[in-house]
Amino acid sequence: MLELRPNCECCDNDLPPDSADALICSFECTFCRSCADQRLHGRCPNCGGELVRRPIRPAKRLASHPASSQRVVKPAGCAH
Repeated sequence: MLELRPNCECCDNDLPPDSADALICSFECTFCRSCADQRLHGRCPNCGGELVRRPIRPAKRLASHPASSQRVVKPAGCAH
């Protein structure tokens, strides 16, 4: 099950579980659309994988399967 991480690893902007602006790689590294498009050019800086839109978990399922609250941030931000 996806963790639905709460923030962008580059800029630390919030990405709530229902955000259409959250993108992930196959390892669930999570980025906002702005960083993914402008800084990372659609590639994960950690694994090199493709960044795709993160699915939205239905609100009624969040009660029994909540999103992660653990924030992951790259201390130096994300490089090209």
